Amino acid sequence: MAFEPVAAPSALIDQVHDRLVNAIADGTLPPGQRLTQEEIALRLGVSRQPVSHALQVLRRRGLLEEHGKRGLMVAPLDTKRLRDLYLVRAALEALAASLAAARMQAGLISQNEIREGRTIVENGNRVAQSGSLAELIDADVAFHSYIHRLSDNASIIDTVAEQWPQFRRSMGTVLIDRVLSQRVWREHGAILDGIMSADAEAASRAARHHIETTTEETIRRLEMSQSAA
Repeated sequence: MAFEPVAAPSALIDQVHDRLVNAIADGTLPPGQRLTQEEIALRLGVSRQPVSHALQVLRRRGLLEEHGKRGLMVAPLDTKRLRDLYLVRAALEALAASLAAARMQAGLISQNEIREGRTIVENGNRVAQSGSLAELIDADVAFHSYIHRLSDNASIIDTVAEQWPQFRRSMGTVLIDRVLSQRVWREHGAILDGIMSADAEAASRAARHHIETTTEETIRRLEMSQSAA
């Protein structure tokens, strides 16, 4: 079997992809924004080849959509799809927290991992007070990714990771509100406390409650903004 040459360095494609996801998530590239390879390549200081690959990945993931002869544009947020994704995520987050608490009970979580969790929550509380939207989103992703790793379940890690771009772009709807952002981190603290106490039921319950309440607030705000547009 013959192998075709790699069209573009994957690391560079990933960097362009991540920059675009972040720009979509924080509103720098709002829904309806038209994107061209030339403009993105110029703004990021790269060639058009990795940009072309990254744009097609984002299109397949539903963050961009075809717009006739105008090419690609940032897709509007689909609240039905988002609710469906969060419904699945609520179950996975609850399972991840429960598995992590069980591993704590079994002595399988190291002191370094425990300190890492406390540091993530401390940083999150700080960012919730005065951080930028990009920092708020990054801190939120860091917390949940940490819980996923503690669960030691690769399927949870991979399943949620595939949908992080969709989740990231909806997070700003809630996290931009400082009061809600601080509430989010209190809920994160409750999840971590359940895990560190080796209380699988409490950790699972806190994780599910966190995702479900945040989902409802996110959808409510998105529907309000879309109806006002």
